[in-house]
Amino acid sequence: MIGRNKSRTYWRVLKIDRLDPSELNIREDSTIYTESECSELLRRVHEGNISTGGLKFVTTCYGIVGFIKFLGPYYLLLITKRRRIGVICGHNVYAVLKSEMIPLPNSTVNSSINDKNEIRYKKLLCSVDLTKDFFFSYSYHVMRSLQKNLCNNDPDQVLYETMFVWNEFLTRGIRKHLKNTLWTVALVYGFFKQTTLSVSGRDLKLTLIARRSRHYAGTR
Repeated sequence: MIGRNKSRTYWRVLKIDRLDPSELNIREDSTIYTESECSELLRRVHEGNISTGGLKFVTTCYGIVGFIKFLGPYYLLLITKRRRIGVICGHNVYAVLKSEMIPLPNSTVNSSINDKNEIRYKKLLCSVDLTKDFFFSYSYHVMRSLQKNLCNNDPDQVLYETMFVWNEFLTRGIRKHLKNTLWTVALVYGFFKQTTLSVSGRDLKLTLIARRSRHYAGTR
């Protein structure tokens, strides 16, 4: 998996080992590549695996939601489309427009992908529509209040363990392996609405945020 920054000056490689079907083995290449160096690396990998089909492009994504395993292989959950829904203190907030669940097959568990119980569990997960009522930000802690964010002394810290990060469990494995959150996004389940008002000839932005705790799921 290849990741880069917005200006395309910073390229990283994430390696997912599929040899052990029972464990999630993820490693981040410590090298920071340029675009040309990354292209050359992919070319060499493709040529070295041409006998088994080489590299095949799967999708473009905007963040990892997490990894999950039922009875068969692990699945990778990705945000493949996003939409900006607001700005807080100069930080963009996005909604999920489209997501994708990609299997990470292993030859020993490939057959279980079509198992009826595996299919049932996948359908249960897919019944959660990430395009409704989920939002996230790459640079702002939407899982915390404005007051706590203003008092925070570590702006680079992403607080996945807080009660309002919906995918805390799904990202636990990759965060444990990488010791960072560069590849994942912290999804908040709730409501986000931002609108511009005019009061006495002055424009102001009104933002309403509601967040549902992952510890207290259920009807409201």
